[in-house]
Amino acid sequence: MYLNSIFADPERTAKLIEIAKNSLQPLLEGAIMNTIPLTIISFIVGIILAILTALARISSVKIFQIIARVYVSAIRGTPLLVQLFIIFYGLPNIGIILDPFISAVIGFSLSVGAYTSEIIRAAILSIPKGQWEAGYSIGMTYSQALKRIILPQAAKVSIPPLSNSFISLVKDTSLASVVLVTEMFRRAQEITAANYEFLLVYSEAALIYWVICFFLSIIQGFMEKRLDRYVS
Repeated sequence: MYLNSIFADPERTAKLIEIAKNSLQPLLEGAIMNTIPLTIISFIVGIILAILTALARISSVKIFQIIARVYVSAIRGTPLLVQLFIIFYGLPNIGIILDPFISAVIGFSLSVGAYTSEIIRAAILSIPKGQWEAGYSIGMTYSQALKRIILPQAAKVSIPPLSNSFISLVKDTSLASVVLVTEMFRRAQEITAANYEFLLVYSEAALIYWVICFFLSIIQGFMEKRLDRYVS
């Protein structure tokens, strides 16, 4: 019915085409200026946090294990949207006021760190114990064996699921709109507030998200072939 009303009215069709054209530039600007940088920065910080958390989980130090478990449980057990609201709207109540972009980076990094720490932990534990023993037999310390032998092999195993996490993060950044980050979805909201063409503009934003994720999927496939998932 919606499509019929469009095609039956040439003036409305021309108007929608014009809106789509005018919306494309601000949507792409939102993606380039905020969505993509927010994704990359949050993922890098999140991966660093994930590695530390994974190492804490497999550590023999009990307090490190407890802290890591509580962190992972708290982040995985609460909605990301709620976490963003606490960081941006809740922390000012105790005198901590953060920039919207920084708030989003913190929220997404904590989320990435918690979820991907389990991926990294599983990848590390999947490496045969003989690899550790081989490192120790030639005089390596724990940290040297971890850095030179275990982590490189674990990286190969974890690339596919980590790539999926990165692609999911691209879509999750749309939640940054609730903390006033002018990423792509926030731009779409601003545009629809002026013209009320929700279906058209949101569909256009969805198409851009899909194109970005499609190209990331191609890169993921290339990386999997290059790195080879088999670990001897």
